[in-house]
Formats: sequence, structure tokens, C-alpha cells
Amino acid sequence: MKYLLLVHHDEEAFMKITETKREQMLEESVQLTHQLHANGQYLSASPLHPTSTATIVRVRDGKRLVTDGPFVETREQIAGYFLIEAKDLDEAISIAVRVPGARIGTVEVRPLIEITGLPTE
Repeated sequence: MKYLLLVHHDEEAFMKITETKREQMLEESVQLTHQLHANGQYLSASPLHPTSTATIVRVRDGKRLVTDGPFVETREQIAGYFLIEAKDLDEAISIAVRVPGARIGTVEVRPLIEITGLPTE
């Protein structure tokens, strides 16, 4: 089963962490992706730019509404993701606890709904 691990953290607090520590966390995430790949569990992963770079798109009554910035003001923002393959929720959780962002924020574990008929690589 595929799971999306959504990494949430406080962007402001994250920027207060030293550059060295942030680089260590990134390297640790890269190492985790290689371990997952070696186990056949890695599908995709990426950090996200800050919410200040976000663009929000809505369609209401057939009209396109485009605004800059995050959808809502919250203490934690989505910082990145891991898309993984795991046999069950327990295995997905065991991977989520290895995500460095879990130490400074949270990792939300969500199963994906498999839909037939979508394009494949």
C-alpha cells in the first residue's frame, strides 16, 4: 500500500535552527530515501519552499480565484513529503519516526487511494 508522509513544522522556528543543523537534517532525509529505495519502499520525496511562495487556486461559480500565500494561518505548515510503499500502517509509522522533521514537528501518515486508469510512468 502507498502512504504519504506529510512533514509539518513551524517555519519560523525552523529558520531559527542553525544552517548546519538544517543541512544535517536534509542529509539525514536523503540517507533515509536511499535506505527506503534499497528496500523497494521509496517512491518520491521532497522538501517544499516556504508557504510565502504558495499560490492558492479556487474555482467558484466557474470563476478562477488565485491568491498568494498560505491557505490558512497555522502554527505548523507542510514542509515536505515522503511517498512510500509499506505493507501496512505499522510499517509506515516505523518509517515516519525516522523522518528528521518528526523531531521538530509532526509527520502525518496518510494512506493513498489507488485509482485505476491513471497514467503511469
